[in-house]
Amino acid sequence: MNWNTRVTEMLNIQYPIIQGGLAHLAYSDLAAAVSNAGGLGQVTAMSLSSPGKLKEEIQRVKTLTDKPFGVNFAIGQHGRSFAEYLDIAIEEEVPVISMTGGNPAPIFEQLKGINVKKLVLVAAKRQAIKAEELGADAVMVVGQEGGGHLGRDDIGTFVLVPQVVDAVSIPVIASGGIGDGRGMMAALSLGAEGIEMGTRFVATKECVHASELYKNRLVEGTENDTVVIKRTIGAPARVIANPWTDKILEIEKQNGSYEQLKNYISGNANKKYIHEGKDHEGFAWAGQVMGLIKDVPTVDELIQRMVAEGESVRKKWAESI
Repeated sequence: MNWNTRVTEMLNIQYPIIQGGLAHLAYSDLAAAVSNAGGLGQVTAMSLSSPGKLKEEIQRVKTLTDKPFGVNFAIGQHGRSFAEYLDIAIEEEVPVISMTGGNPAPIFEQLKGINVKKLVLVAAKRQAIKAEELGADAVMVVGQEGGGHLGRDDIGTFVLVPQVVDAVSIPVIASGGIGDGRGMMAALSLGAEGIEMGTRFVATKECVHASELYKNRLVEGTENDTVVIKRTIGAPARVIANPWTDKILEIEKQNGSYEQLKNYISGNANKKYIHEGKDHEGFAWAGQVMGLIKDVPTVDELIQRMVAEGESVRKKWAESI
């Protein structure tokens, strides 16, 4: 089966599959594994403690793969300036930069004249149009099923993706609720030219920083085991439901302030769960796709399975016409 799309051609990858930024999880091991398996792996920049640490991770990726990879910048979520981190990515000639969680305009300004592909995560049609105007090479469109930070409008992937496809001329990459080859083919049928997956890549062997508790919860849980927190502060995000998120939702129900919430929704609370497996002391991002996760394969096994599933779907389509 020919998997060529504008996304594969632009990024020089075999399959139109992109690994999400995954705060505190997307490091060199996972990024290289995804790229080696034919997708686009990414390192998350702003989870690292310094620009020097980012440089180390980028250089380690280069020792593990000779394939293209990206660096993801979660703008405005870590309270630190991204400029020095971006300088490192430019210096290391990273071929792809992706942007999530804020206004990407300053990154576009810093990348002016640099030969790099620019991907922007959006959760609304208006954001996609703006990203194209700024100079994005492609937009990643996340529906409300997705894990982590979402749009404020609660629009699902199946409605949002074709809306964006009709609104922009650059390639669209679908995200949210995709975890197998069937989801990939569904996204392509909506007009997307690639997919991005976050939660599904957490439950892989090469996501070495994710605790066993986290991975097991993704395997054992269902699509009903997630909740959306932070609505009251204008930053809705989907997480695994647990006693910690119950506390967050109770504070929000009482119209609690950001000051009352901040220790519960901090990066440290996130790491308590995802790194240390402390279910009652933190939280973990996850999308509704956890209802489709049944195992913890290697990245290569996952991608090859998805490709086989996609080819099976294509065969059924051909036979039914």
